[in-house]
Amino acid sequence: MKKPGLATLVMIGMATGILAGWLFSGNQTFIAMVEPLGTMFVRMFKMIMVPIVVASLVVGVAGNGEVHSFGRLGLKTIIYFEVLTTAAIVIGLLAANIIRPGAGIELPAGGLQVAATFAEKAHSHTLAETLISIVPTNIVDSLAKADMLAVIFFSVMFGLALASVGEKAVPVLELFKGFAEVMFKLTNIVMRFAPVGVFAMVSLTVAKFGIHTMLPLLKLAATVYGAMLVFLFLAIGAVCRWLGIRLIPLLRSIREEILLAFSTASSETVLPSIITKAEKSGAPQRIASFVIPTGYTFNLDGSTLYQALAALFIAQMYGIHLTLFQQITLVLTLMLTSKGIAGVPGASMVVLTATLGSVGLPIEGISIILGIDRILDMGRTVVNVIGNYVAALAVSKLEGEFNLEQALLFLGCAEQEKINEGAIR
Repeated sequence: MKKPGLATLVMIGMATGILAGWLFSGNQTFIAMVEPLGTMFVRMFKMIMVPIVVASLVVGVAGNGEVHSFGRLGLKTIIYFEVLTTAAIVIGLLAANIIRPGAGIELPAGGLQVAATFAEKAHSHTLAETLISIVPTNIVDSLAKADMLAVIFFSVMFGLALASVGEKAVPVLELFKGFAEVMFKLTNIVMRFAPVGVFAMVSLTVAKFGIHTMLPLLKLAATVYGAMLVFLFLAIGAVCRWLGIRLIPLLRSIREEILLAFSTASSETVLPSIITKAEKSGAPQRIASFVIPTGYTFNLDGSTLYQALAALFIAQMYGIHLTLFQQITLVLTLMLTSKGIAGVPGASMVVLTATLGSVGLPIEGISIILGIDRILDMGRTVVNVIGNYVAALAVSKLEGEFNLEQALLFLGCAEQEKINEGAIR
């Protein structure tokens, strides 16, 4: 028999955790046994958070020479990516604020104390003090305290300085690349412990507060998928209208890739065919072959939308109110961390950990939502693929090289093929 994958084991861990928590509801002996396992899992995420953010951002900023070599094309590509990423994050935050999927949940262990501490910290800092604190006075102290905004600021500045030095800094860049690879491997090792960690945290929550505490996860999943549909039809749809094409025929043209990406939760499996489809849809080969692979690091619209929504879900779960400025801080943090860590196994959880840390939200909440992460990952992977497909066409138009006639012909053929298939059936 084929060995079950990590995602399957995590879902099994969640299911058995719910069952065990229900069977041992209120049993203090059971709670005392599983609580250390959950605590260890959370501490492992905290352990890798700072070093992987530093390594990934430094390499991402200093090592992305390919973007610089393309000059104007690279600049337009990055600007487009940032505009769409910002739209995705804003839609995720709006969905979380309007629907409030995490509201009404009984707080996990220590939640009241966490919420009170957060509220005290939030009210003790003015806007000016918060902005000043982004710049570290002692980076070693910031690293030790996991002060994520200061760590991110230093990492970006260090990466820019490293890139400006040139050939002399190559050994330093190679050192960070090697360190990043080691951290990727360590993250993979930590993720192998995820089924046990999810079992412990879910069973602990259910045993302490009852099985009804798991129901909001269904609301979270519905909110995430609803927000992603809104993003597709509003943001991506607006880009399609600007291009002069329609969204639905465009989606039909890559229906096989969408199904494959959804079933495997992996965008890498469809990379070659998406580049080919983009060329057939009117994007020059040089632009499609640059924009789409670059987008796999810099343009993960589905992932950033989910992370923004999940961060507010966790805040709501702990009864923590985030001010407008704190939500803007989340946006800025996501725009940076989601770029450097895109290729890491379990990237969404690492990015979410760094994002929560940037505004002092409890990282423990990640363990609760990790059980349904695979289901959410399938949807956000599809949005990532569609976003990068459309990005190749959009950047082609920005460069004045988009072939609208070819696009209409290809998408029209795809639409006619759909009609023919329906007639045959």
